[in-house]
Amino acid sequence: MLRIAFAGTPDFAVPTLRALAQSHHVLVGVLTQPDRPAGRGRALKESPVKRLAQQLQLPLSQPNALQDPQACATLASWAPEALVVVAYGLILPPALLALPRLGCFNVHASLLPRWRGAAPIQRAVLAGDSETGVTIMQIEAGLDTGPILAQQRIPIDPDANSRQLHDRLAPLGARLMIATLEQAEAGTLRAQPQADQGVTYAAKIAKAEAQIGWTRAAWEIERQIRAFNPWPVAHTLWQGQPLRIWEGQVAADLAAAETAAAPPQPGTLLDISHDRLTVQCGQGRLAVTTLQLAGRRIVTAAEFASGHAPAGSRFG
Repeated sequence: MLRIAFAGTPDFAVPTLRALAQSHHVLVGVLTQPDRPAGRGRALKESPVKRLAQQLQLPLSQPNALQDPQACATLASWAPEALVVVAYGLILPPALLALPRLGCFNVHASLLPRWRGAAPIQRAVLAGDSETGVTIMQIEAGLDTGPILAQQRIPIDPDANSRQLHDRLAPLGARLMIATLEQAEAGTLRAQPQADQGVTYAAKIAKAEAQIGWTRAAWEIERQIRAFNPWPVAHTLWQGQPLRIWEGQVAADLAAAETAAAPPQPGTLLDISHDRLTVQCGQGRLAVTTLQLAGRRIVTAAEFASGHAPAGSRFG
């Protein structure tokens, strides 16, 4: 039985915190980020980790910065033997890293050293990776550079979006962390330095990346749609109004159906059939199936077409 402290903030961290609470280990306290303004009213919103920690009646701390001596003092007062970190969102300073005798263990949603950084799930989808997974890493001062303690791979389905991948990886990371802690408790844990080859960085997602450029290839836009679902959601303009594209696939049966005449301008809405709206891209065509005008509900392509008669007009 180990004394475990936990640091995490979003939904991705919740399965690991719950698994730790159900294990034979002792959860001595939880670190999570401060409540943040959210929604149209900008009311303060608690993190998913905070809500679960309160349900579990665990000691809770929400420091603004871990460089604050009080944050380190709080962790020291909990006397953890290990600190488990999952998508916490703050860099751990050396003084805090040195506190637990077994060190600090991190669940990272990629196969390190590929996709170090803030947005590994979205970057894997955007790049068209065929597989991903989770890595349990010993945290050190660098950005996701610490030695690997465990890894597990999963394939990325060709039509998977970031939310679906998130929902597969989060419980996988929880299970792998519990297994890693069992090895740490038994003294059988072995660390493997990360390879020098294959390093890539998963930069934080910017909203501007989700704007669709219809001159791009259909397969690039399809990845963009999948990568940015559920946030920030791929978007374009429709008659001057913001329009979100929630789902779309390369129209493989139409991609090569170019005539000798010049193809339509990129962004042109070609037709509606089989509940999809076919859009001309810079290369190939995209079949849009689910979309949403600003302030409206999400609708199917057929519903959108019946209300707006879009054939022959353009997105963008």
